[in-house]
Amino acid sequence: MDLCLGTVQFGMDYGIQGKKKPPLSDCLNMLDYAVHNGIRTIDTANAYGEAEDVVGAYLEKHPGMRRNLRIISKFRPNLLDGLPEEQYYPVMKANLEDSLRRLHTDYLDGYLLHSSRYVFVDSIVETLARLRNEGYVGKAGVSIYEVEEAKAGILQGNLDFLQVPYSVLDQRMLHEGVFSLAAGKGIPIHSRSAFIQGLVLMAPDKVPDFLRERAAPVLQKADQICWAAGVSRVQLAIGFVKRQTAISHLVFGVRNLEQLRENICVFQQDLPTGVMEELEKQFAAVDADIVIPSLWKK
Repeated sequence: MDLCLGTVQFGMDYGIQGKKKPPLSDCLNMLDYAVHNGIRTIDTANAYGEAEDVVGAYLEKHPGMRRNLRIISKFRPNLLDGLPEEQYYPVMKANLEDSLRRLHTDYLDGYLLHSSRYVFVDSIVETLARLRNEGYVGKAGVSIYEVEEAKAGILQGNLDFLQVPYSVLDQRMLHEGVFSLAAGKGIPIHSRSAFIQGLVLMAPDKVPDFLRERAAPVLQKADQICWAAGVSRVQLAIGFVKRQTAISHLVFGVRNLEQLRENICVFQQDLPTGVMEELEKQFAAVDADIVIPSLWKK
């Protein structure tokens, strides 16, 4: 498994408390630190505010780095809604070209559908595959949210990889057979949301009011496991995902250089024996409205 630096925080205010994006200079420093410390894959999206521009600014400043990096971006959500099929290709290609311009590159190593429901529309997936086959992108995939979307993507036949949510508190993909199905079909999985927009790392009494009553007991249980095992919440979050062999890349985001250094360091460590089994037992079925941000009622 490899680390993949996610960039949503670089382009827009993001997280459970909507924290402000870092200054451009800080983002460029973090990108530089990441690539000089073993990270070779960068995840971004056309819908992440200025994130593509930030990555593009880095590539423009360090043009020699492009050949050493895998850049993944995503087709802007909902752009094909209501359009006739004959418009899918020109609209998708135009959005891809906009991403390439912003990123200061002439190709993408990976391109994902950002509207997960599009995975059920064969003509849209076929259009994405056409862009891959024509050489504009190296790999075609979809970013999904639900188990059935993931299974549909794995069985599509036209997709090369998936990005899925997975964390110590959100184990749906493990317990409902997504990882085993992907492994059987040879479809790589990129996991995101190890920290669930920062929720996994929050002190129970710091969780926002709209979520505290339901999430605080779960986080208190996580603290008990951390204390017993002698690990931090960051170690718990990263170590849990790292143990899943079906995942090829762990996508993570950071707000500052200190977080980036810590996450890279923690990724080199393993959870103590027995902790994984305890985590799978204790958090196998955390309520969806706690672990899926789109269901949070703010």
